[in-house]
Amino acid sequence: MTETGSRRAYADRVLLGLRILRDDLCTVRADPLPAFVWLRWLPHGVVCLAALGITLGDVAQLRNNGHLGFGWAFLIALAKGGAVVLALWRPIPAWWLSTGASLVGAVVLHGLLSRDPDVEFTWPWTSAGIIAQLLVLLLLALRVRTRMSLEALVLTALVTYVLEGLWGGAHYQPTGILTIALSTVVVMLGIALRGRREARAELGHQATLTAEERARRTLLEERSRIARELHDVVAHHMSVISIQAQVAPHLVENPPDELRENLDGIRHNALEALTELRRVLGVLRSESPDEDAPDDAGPGPHSPQPTLDRLDTLVENTRAAGLTVTSRIVGERRPLPPGVELSAYRIVQEALSNVLRHAPGATARVEIEYMSYGLLVGVGNTRPTRPAPASPGAGHGLLGMRERAAMLGGALTAERRPDGGYQVFARLPATTPAEGMAHLYAPAPATDAPDPKDDPV
Repeated sequence: MTETGSRRAYADRVLLGLRILRDDLCTVRADPLPAFVWLRWLPHGVVCLAALGITLGDVAQLRNNGHLGFGWAFLIALAKGGAVVLALWRPIPAWWLSTGASLVGAVVLHGLLSRDPDVEFTWPWTSAGIIAQLLVLLLLALRVRTRMSLEALVLTALVTYVLEGLWGGAHYQPTGILTIALSTVVVMLGIALRGRREARAELGHQATLTAEERARRTLLEERSRIARELHDVVAHHMSVISIQAQVAPHLVENPPDELRENLDGIRHNALEALTELRRVLGVLRSESPDEDAPDDAGPGPHSPQPTLDRLDTLVENTRAAGLTVTSRIVGERRPLPPGVELSAYRIVQEALSNVLRHAPGATARVEIEYMSYGLLVGVGNTRPTRPAPASPGAGHGLLGMRERAAMLGGALTAERRPDGGYQVFARLPATTPAEGMAHLYAPAPATDAPDPKDDPV
């Protein structure tokens, strides 16, 4: 590298350093001192009292020992005390104010020290000025980056060296070395306390993340345990039902067509139940409950959830199980949000399942009405013709239907009709319903499903 290139590189580094220094210290950015948890505003009050003491003490020292007029003494002392208070909110401007006030005071006193040999004064920093500068540097080091604190310390030492070492004076008590030494100690203390506070905050953050991760892992382990239980128990029994339904016609000579049809329906429903079970197991085993569950029965790794497009298939399967079902769709059919489609399908599926279990011999009717704001779903059944067999269970089917409707901002009613039938009516908004639609909550025409007490799902 040529000499010209070396000089240019050196100049570039100097300019870069000056630019960084300007960005760090030429700012009026607010950085307030936070209130302590237990002491609240006590530290702020202590700092303000210290600022008052610095102002009064510096006025007395400048007037009595420095023989300055009240005007000069008061302005310089007020600037130093004000810098301490300002450091509570804006530490960088406070440091500039404190350093500038001490510099002005040193310049004003320099001429007096040279003219009057009887004046013995602490110079270039007064006693109150040293205390003010130390407080400002401490408050600054507690809240700004380490580099900025060191820059402020270096500039303080540089100003002190220029005043005392290069300019100098006569008949004074030097305070430069004491000021630099104490300033270094204070800045190192502030940096250490700030590092400790940041380390504690980071430790708390890591502890929170660890607790959240532990809770997440516990949840995943519990979901995996539930998935194992479902797979080992429910899936096994459904597979056995499917195989038995497939083998049963071969165990009888010339089985009637009705028997074959019913057994085919049993096998088909068992296979569909296994497909739904695999989807549920996939959701339970996934780390994110919003992920699509894998479906081995479908061509792709992520099988879509059922929608109202499969309503006809659901009705046909229910008919094959021995229930007379009619269905009607009112309004112009249109795509709805997936959550609305899935909830409507599940509500119809659960309601028809309840009719099969709790209303033998009854007929069912499914009505889907497309409204401007969403969907109305009605499932009703007539009076059963014979007593329903005992069906043990916890009765969570109706609760699940209500939760699905409430999750979408809708509502669901399920009640016995005066004629002995049962009805389920759901309102599922695709968007927030407009005001004034209270009439939509009125009961639908007699439709149904069984008594909530008897619902085993």
